[in-house]
Amino acid sequence: MGYEAYLNGEPVVITAALTGGVHGKEANPNLPETPEEIGSAAADAESAGAAIVHLHARRENGERAFSTERFQAVTDAVRERTDDVIIQHSTGGTGAPIEQRRQSLHTDPSPEMASLDMGPLNRYDHLTSENTRATIDALYDEMADRGIKPELEVFNDGHRNEVHGLLERRDLDDPVYTTLIFGSGTLTRPRPRNFLNAIDDLPDGAMFNTLGFGPHQLPFTTMGILFGGHVRVGLEDNVYYRRGDLAESTAQLVGRTADIAGTLGREVATPTQARRILGL
Repeated sequence: MGYEAYLNGEPVVITAALTGGVHGKEANPNLPETPEEIGSAAADAESAGAAIVHLHARRENGERAFSTERFQAVTDAVRERTDDVIIQHSTGGTGAPIEQRRQSLHTDPSPEMASLDMGPLNRYDHLTSENTRATIDALYDEMADRGIKPELEVFNDGHRNEVHGLLERRDLDDPVYTTLIFGSGTLTRPRPRNFLNAIDDLPDGAMFNTLGFGPHQLPFTTMGILFGGHVRVGLEDNVYYRRGDLAESTAQLVGRTADIAGTLGREVATPTQARRILGL
């Protein structure tokens, strides 16, 4: 992948991150929390151009949830309201043991994809998401057993090293799919040069998805499209449409991304095309 993929006009896969496990309606009242809200948000995002929806589950009080039952409720609501969108479950969870984090893989049917954090990162002042190699390998092995494609989440340069290490320890199906994440704190600093270094440092043949947190979502989305990658947007990562204006929905952010892709001459992939591109 790279600028050549852009020149070749390869379709861009848009992932919609509808709701995370951290901020809630206090950050943006439009952020969905209940299964019904998440299902409706997924349908709107699909209509706007998203091929993949990245899902977290929430309890009734809006706090993050890990149970299979809660992920099942969210997944069922999404499937009832969407046509053909690819479902991707999160296995992230700061401070949560692996026994909880793997429960999102146990829905019926299993999700087609699931996120896999590639190393530790700091959260807030007193929390660290550990993501040891043993945890990464265990989650990957369960995904492989269940036929779930991992989306390797790369938060910094060290995590890219861990991608290479995982490929030495395990036989991942091609194409390897990574998400390059840019922002503050433990994340790779959001600088264009760092973005170019990151895509150059990926394993041969690996595909990349671009994720910029907060105010970096729009510029890094645009760079991801321009350099032949795929992109992720949504209220999990950024609650604003522009500085000072809260986003109306993830679908609004997806629609803007689809418009940028069209302006730059890249087709937006349908779920069917995305499955072919990602080898699902």
